[in-house]
Amino acid sequence: MRILVCNDDGIAAPGLADLAGAAATLDAELWIVAPDRKWTAASHQLSFDQDLVLSRVGERAYACSGSPADCVVAAMTVLFADGPKPDLALAGINEGRNVAEDIAYSGTMAIGRESAFWGLPAISISRVKDALRASGDDAALRALLRALWATRGEWAGDGHWLGVNLPAALPATIVHATIGRDKIASASDVIVRTADRIRYRLRRGRAHSSAAGDENAAIDAGNIVVVRHGWAETAALPEDLVASWNRTLR
Repeated sequence: MRILVCNDDGIAAPGLADLAGAAATLDAELWIVAPDRKWTAASHQLSFDQDLVLSRVGERAYACSGSPADCVVAAMTVLFADGPKPDLALAGINEGRNVAEDIAYSGTMAIGRESAFWGLPAISISRVKDALRASGDDAALRALLRALWATRGEWAGDGHWLGVNLPAALPATIVHATIGRDKIASASDVIVRTADRIRYRLRRGRAHSSAAGDENAAIDAGNIVVVRHGWAETAALPEDLVASWNRTLR
C-alpha cells in the first residue's frame, strides 16, 4: 500500500509529522510532499507558467516550492508518473479547524479535493488551535486512521473525500455533522483612506458561529467531526425555471 501525505502548513509543521507518524502504522510505503513554507487560505491554487522545485528532504519526502494543491499534482505527475498511484491521500494535520466556507478557502481541503480529482481516497484532517496535547493523542490518531481506512469502500465514492476535524482533547467520539456557516475574511480594517486610494487589511479570525448539529457545535462539544464532501455533485434547477429562461430568449 502507498500513502501520500501533504499539508498546507509547510514541510516542517508538527501536524505533518504527527499525521505521517500515524499513517506509517498502516504498514504502507509512505510518501510526503509538502510546501516549503506555510500557506494561509491558499484555496485550490495551481502554479502555471513558472518552474516549480521538489527538494528531497528525507526518504520519500519532498518540499515543494508550490501551493498545497501543487503538491498533489507534483506527486501524481512527477513522482508517480510511472505508477503505481497512491492508495490513500492524507492532508494535514492543519493547525486550526476547517469548517463551513473553509471548503473553498482551505489549502488542506484543496488537497483532499485535488486527490479526489485523481480518483484517490482522500482525508483532510484539521485540529482546533491550542489543542490539549496529551500522551494518548498518537494512539487516538492511529485508531482513527485505521477505522477510516478499513471502511474506505463505504465513503470513498467517485468525487468524494472526507473532512475531519479533531477537538481539543483526544480520544473522542466520532460524529457526523452538517456544514455550518462561519466565514473567515468577513471584515476589513482600513489603514489609510484618501480620496483616490484605500489601504486596508483583511481581519483574521472568525465569529465561531454555530447552530445545532453543525460542525462547530459538534467540535466544541468535544467530538471528532467527519463530513463527506463531494466536488462532482450539482444542485438540480427546476425545469420550469429553465423553461422560463428559454422563453425570454425567443
